[in-house]
Amino acid sequence: MRRLVPWALSMSLVSSACADVDRDLPSEYRKVKVPEARLASSDARARGRAIFAESCAICHGERGDGQGIRREGLSVQPRDFTNRAWRESTSPRHVFFAIREGIHGTAMPAWPALGEEGAWDVTAYVLSLGEAR
Repeated sequence: MRRLVPWALSMSLVSSACADVDRDLPSEYRKVKVPEARLASSDARARGRAIFAESCAICHGERGDGQGIRREGLSVQPRDFTNRAWRESTSPRHVFFAIREGIHGTAMPAWPALGEEGAWDVTAYVLSLGEAR
Protein backbone atom coordinates (compact mmCIF):
# COMPACT_ATOMS: atom_id res chain seq x y z
CA MET A 1 0.00 0.00 0.00
CA ARG A 2 2.86 2.40 0.78
CA ARG A 3 4.22 2.04 -2.75
CA LEU A 4 0.83 2.74 -4.29
CA VAL A 5 0.44 6.16 -2.63
CA PRO A 6 3.61 7.77 -4.11
CA TRP A 7 2.83 6.28 -7.52
CA ALA A 8 -0.75 7.55 -7.47
CA LEU A 9 0.42 10.98 -6.35
CA SER A 10 3.03 11.23 -9.10
CA MET A 11 0.52 10.13 -11.75
CA SER A 12 -1.91 12.74 -10.48
CA LEU A 13 0.72 15.47 -10.76
CA VAL A 14 1.72 14.41 -14.28
CA SER A 15 -1.91 14.33 -15.32
CA SER A 16 -2.66 17.78 -13.93
CA ALA A 17 0.52 19.24 -15.46
CA CYS A 18 -0.55 18.05 -18.91
CA ALA A 19 -4.01 19.54 -18.46
CA ASP A 20 -2.52 22.87 -17.29
CA VAL A 21 -0.83 23.41 -20.66
CA ASP A 22 -4.25 24.09 -22.19
CA ARG A 23 -5.79 26.01 -19.27
CA ASP A 24 -5.58 29.36 -21.08
CA LEU A 25 -7.51 28.13 -24.13
CA PRO A 26 -11.23 28.81 -24.52
CA SER A 27 -13.26 25.94 -23.08
CA GLU A 28 -14.34 24.61 -26.49
CA TYR A 29 -10.68 24.21 -27.49
CA ARG A 30 -9.74 22.57 -24.18
CA LYS A 31 -12.32 19.90 -25.01
CA VAL A 32 -11.16 19.30 -28.60
CA LYS A 33 -10.16 15.68 -29.13
CA VAL A 34 -6.56 15.56 -30.34
CA PRO A 35 -6.20 13.14 -33.28
CA GLU A 36 -2.94 11.54 -32.08
CA ALA A 37 -2.73 9.12 -35.02
CA ARG A 38 -3.08 11.99 -37.48
CA LEU A 39 -0.36 14.00 -35.73
CA ALA A 40 2.03 11.05 -36.11
CA SER A 41 1.00 10.30 -39.69
CA SER A 42 3.61 10.98 -42.36
CA ASP A 43 0.77 11.58 -44.85
CA ALA A 44 -0.79 14.25 -42.62
CA ARG A 45 2.60 15.87 -42.10
CA ALA A 46 3.20 15.91 -45.88
CA ARG A 47 -0.19 17.54 -46.48
CA GLY A 48 0.56 20.01 -43.67
CA ARG A 49 3.94 20.79 -45.18
CA ALA A 50 2.32 21.63 -48.53
CA ILE A 51 -0.22 23.94 -46.87
CA PHE A 52 2.56 25.50 -44.77
CA ALA A 53 4.70 26.17 -47.85
CA GLU A 54 1.79 27.87 -49.59
CA SER A 55 0.28 29.83 -46.71
CA CYS A 56 2.68 30.08 -43.76
CA ALA A 57 6.27 30.11 -45.02
CA ILE A 58 6.09 33.74 -46.11
CA CYS A 59 6.18 34.73 -42.42
CA HIS A 60 7.46 31.62 -40.66
CA GLY A 61 10.14 30.75 -43.23
CA GLU A 62 10.49 27.76 -45.52
CA ARG A 63 12.05 25.75 -42.68
CA GLY A 64 9.55 27.02 -40.09
CA ASP A 65 12.34 28.85 -38.26
CA GLY A 66 10.58 32.24 -38.13
CA GLN A 67 12.80 33.67 -40.87
CA GLY A 68 10.19 34.33 -43.56
CA ILE A 69 10.51 37.28 -45.93
CA ARG A 70 7.52 39.08 -44.34
CA ARG A 71 8.97 39.02 -40.79
CA GLU A 72 10.65 42.39 -41.26
CA GLY A 73 8.71 45.16 -39.56
CA LEU A 74 6.42 42.90 -37.55
CA SER A 75 6.09 44.02 -33.93
CA VAL A 76 5.91 40.36 -32.83
CA GLN A 77 8.24 38.07 -34.72
CA PRO A 78 6.83 34.88 -36.25
CA ARG A 79 7.18 31.74 -34.15
CA ASP A 80 10.27 29.58 -34.67
CA PHE A 81 8.75 26.11 -34.85
CA THR A 82 12.18 24.47 -34.94
CA ASN A 83 12.84 25.61 -31.38
CA ARG A 84 12.70 22.46 -29.27
CA ALA A 85 11.96 24.44 -26.09
CA TRP A 86 8.88 25.91 -27.76
CA ARG A 87 7.78 22.43 -28.83
CA GLU A 88 8.12 21.10 -25.31
CA SER A 89 6.11 23.98 -23.86
CA THR A 90 3.13 23.88 -26.23
CA SER A 91 0.37 21.43 -27.05
CA PRO A 92 -1.42 20.28 -30.19
CA ARG A 93 -4.54 22.14 -29.01
CA HIS A 94 -2.58 25.42 -28.76
CA VAL A 95 -1.25 25.07 -32.30
CA PHE A 96 -4.67 24.07 -33.63
CA PHE A 97 -6.25 27.04 -31.84
CA ALA A 98 -3.68 29.50 -33.27
CA ILE A 99 -4.30 28.22 -36.79
CA ARG A 100 -8.08 28.31 -36.47
CA GLU A 101 -8.42 31.58 -34.54
CA GLY A 102 -5.20 33.52 -35.14
CA ILE A 103 -3.25 35.17 -32.34
CA HIS A 104 -4.61 38.47 -31.08
CA GLY A 105 -2.05 41.30 -31.02
CA THR A 106 0.17 39.69 -33.65
CA ALA A 107 0.19 39.37 -37.42
CA MET A 108 -0.94 35.73 -37.15
CA PRO A 109 -4.32 35.57 -38.90
CA ALA A 110 -7.07 33.00 -38.47
CA TRP A 111 -7.23 30.32 -41.16
CA PRO A 112 -10.83 29.01 -41.02
CA ALA A 113 -10.73 28.15 -44.74
CA LEU A 114 -8.36 25.26 -43.97
CA GLY A 115 -11.13 23.44 -42.14
CA GLU A 116 -10.46 21.11 -39.24
CA GLU A 117 -8.59 18.49 -41.26
CA GLY A 118 -6.28 21.02 -42.88
CA ALA A 119 -5.63 22.70 -39.54
CA TRP A 120 -4.72 19.36 -37.95
CA ASP A 121 -2.43 18.55 -40.90
CA VAL A 122 -0.59 21.86 -40.44
CA THR A 123 -0.48 21.20 -36.70
CA ALA A 124 1.10 17.79 -37.38
CA TYR A 125 3.75 19.35 -39.61
CA VAL A 126 4.51 22.30 -37.32
CA LEU A 127 4.88 20.08 -34.26
CA SER A 128 7.19 17.75 -36.17
CA LEU A 129 9.62 20.62 -36.77
CA GLY A 130 10.48 20.86 -33.07
CA GLU A 131 10.88 17.13 -32.46
CA ALA A 132 14.27 15.77 -31.52
CA ARG A 133 16.16 14.85 -34.66
